[in-house]
Amino acid sequence: MPIHLYNTLTRRKEVFEPLDPKRVRMYVCGPTVYDFAHIGNARPVVVFDALYRLLRHVYGAEHVVYVRNITDVDDKIIAAAAESGEDIRALTERTAAAYHADMAQLNALPPTHEPRATEHIPQMIAMIERLIAGGFAYEAEGHVLFHVPAMADYGELSKRSLDDMIAGARVEVAPYKRHPADFVLWKPSTPDQLGWDSPWGRGRPGWHIECSAMSESLLGETFDIHGGGQDLIFPHHENEIAQSRCAHGGAPLARVWMHNGFVQVEGEKMSKSLGNFFTVRQLLEEGHRGEAIRLALLSAHYRQPLDFTREGLREARAQLDRFYTALDKVAAVECDRRGAEVPLPVMAALEDDLNVPAALSHLHELVTKLNKATAEREKAHLKGALLASGALLGLLQQDPAAWLRGEAAAEAGLTAEDIEARIAARAAARKARNFAEADRIRDELAAAGIVLEDGPSGTTWRRAG
Repeated sequence: MPIHLYNTLTRRKEVFEPLDPKRVRMYVCGPTVYDFAHIGNARPVVVFDALYRLLRHVYGAEHVVYVRNITDVDDKIIAAAAESGEDIRALTERTAAAYHADMAQLNALPPTHEPRATEHIPQMIAMIERLIAGGFAYEAEGHVLFHVPAMADYGELSKRSLDDMIAGARVEVAPYKRHPADFVLWKPSTPDQLGWDSPWGRGRPGWHIECSAMSESLLGETFDIHGGGQDLIFPHHENEIAQSRCAHGGAPLARVWMHNGFVQVEGEKMSKSLGNFFTVRQLLEEGHRGEAIRLALLSAHYRQPLDFTREGLREARAQLDRFYTALDKVAAVECDRRGAEVPLPVMAALEDDLNVPAALSHLHELVTKLNKATAEREKAHLKGALLASGALLGLLQQDPAAWLRGEAAAEAGLTAEDIEARIAARAAARKARNFAEADRIRDELAAAGIVLEDGPSGTTWRRAG
């Protein structure tokens, strides 16, 4: 069946038909790099990574272009650098590197292009100049603002009237504005702030113009899919549409608009004051596996709110244990991983507006069948189907034995490195004929649920039971 996607712009599920099947184009709003990514930031990364994998599977990896930007000039960045005393470039480079490392732990593929705002200032200035020339923007006191009433159908994405949008948003009041809803395209910078020369004086871009300029540069005036979190519908995506359409003679910015739902933590809005604000880095340092965090973020349909809980993390980890245990039992069974096909029920679920929860239920059915299979040919077929399905979801690509050893170590309150060090100490004790010490180490690990197995090639370990 063809891919069906829910389009926020039309408020209905539609058959996805790319403008060019040989170059399917997707843009997703990326991070503002001033701090570690929290789990709310991670959800769109994981959701649109799953969509990226599906598009690559259907159209071919070489025919999909995925752009996810990095905002490295922003008032939050300037404020964070001022507070810490860190150079802005050093701050953004360090934070971007942390973002990449954390998202890699969630098995997110790198996008095709990852443009940075600071590398596209000339394109932003050129777009602003076109908007001024067309009568859609104006200069006032060193600022350039988009004049919202100049676009007759402003608000088509959020489906709210201009008055409602003004009432429901934090509209910046400024005497130089022609209309309360007008938004900044360019703002002046003080001598101590990051800035660039422009026709309107030294300054820096507004947030919204960044994505319009970068998407135009890498994907053209109109592309297939624009994605992001539900919180970006208004004002960010609404303003992107206004800027881009007015700069492009009315041409649409994206054919399909997709938005993932909000993330709550333990049933409440995520907030540092409530003590339920978690970064991906924090969860990883607590010992949670990146793949389990990914699965927890995929556990609800992407358009629905997600209640992220520690119990949900434990459940995700238990599901992965079940999958990897089944794969470990058939480790010796050879299957053609490249040639294995994703089962039709899994494909049907993902092609139905990226219904990952339904796809995961089919993976559990595959595991049940694999555990019951007796014939080698059937085992090979089911193993291949499970691995192919997992790859499409960004799951189950680790060595099963290594995953289970890691789980055993975590349950024992140790790391794999800790256990290997104790095995080395035991080997040294045996070599010194200190058998009492060797037995003590073995017994200590056994009490923690770690079983040692001595063999001709050395000592290996596994979880007890």
